[in-house]
Amino acid sequence: MTEPTPSAPGAAPGATSETAPGSAPAPLMGASDIRRLAEEIGVRPTKTLGQNFVIDGNTIRRIVAAADIHAGETVLEVGPGLGSLTLGLLDAARSVVAVEIDPVLAARLPDTVSQWRPGAAGNFHLVLADAMKVTDLPVEPTALVANLPYNVAVPVVLHLLQHFPSLRHGLVMVQDEVADRLAAGPGSKTYGVPSVKAAWYSSMRKAGVIGMNVFWPAPKIHSGLVAFTRREPPVTSATRQQVFAVIDAAFAQRRKTLRAALAGWAGSAAEAERCLRAAGVDPTARGEVIDIAAFARIAEAHARPGA
Repeated sequence: MTEPTPSAPGAAPGATSETAPGSAPAPLMGASDIRRLAEEIGVRPTKTLGQNFVIDGNTIRRIVAAADIHAGETVLEVGPGLGSLTLGLLDAARSVVAVEIDPVLAARLPDTVSQWRPGAAGNFHLVLADAMKVTDLPVEPTALVANLPYNVAVPVVLHLLQHFPSLRHGLVMVQDEVADRLAAGPGSKTYGVPSVKAAWYSSMRKAGVIGMNVFWPAPKIHSGLVAFTRREPPVTSATRQQVFAVIDAAFAQRRKTLRAALAGWAGSAAEAERCLRAAGVDPTARGEVIDIAAFARIAEAHARPGA
């Protein structure tokens, strides 16, 4: 679906970030707008940066609605690209802080926001940076909404949850298979390192599937929406790093029993068994059947030698 566009190339649409009750939604960029803008600034989507731009206004509205953004919130958007999702987020939130790694795209974004949402231009904050290296932002975000490159989706989510405790909830669009892994629970075939580490910070659930034809260029696989809500990590004397080390060891050889898989981490199979029994975990179980609280107990037991 192509959204309403300016009457002449380069002209402002005349829409603001707010619409009167009962009026039509503010226009969003469609396929022709996205392609015209990309041509204007000489951009071709690259696989290196995982760039697939959303070109369908209804999909933007679906993402924003699923994210459950409230009017007083500040949204962190990673990889805004040409700004199609950014406009939808500005319609729903008080402000948006966008982290973009591509300097060409970043340079154009403020103008795009000013043209399409002149009333919200002051509520838009741009950070030119790699999201994996960002530890400080000009405003404190309360929600994360992002269309994430498939190859870095999990580390980006975990990094942001670690460094920005103000993020209370959010919605990310990732490769559908990655969405399943993030949202998986113990006992699932897709349960693994992403599932357990994400559970340290939040509860995650699958919130939908997005088709391929709403992107430019169209990916060869479907995308999945994952919604999360922040929660406190398990109560433990072990550090996050200690717990994550156990998780990594358990799934490095996921078909082995925990006694065998954790032998290297613990120093010996006997020490691994001691830690497991102290944590109330069956040494013959596999990592794929225990939850984040159990991993925390294992790490805590290892920090108390001989206990």
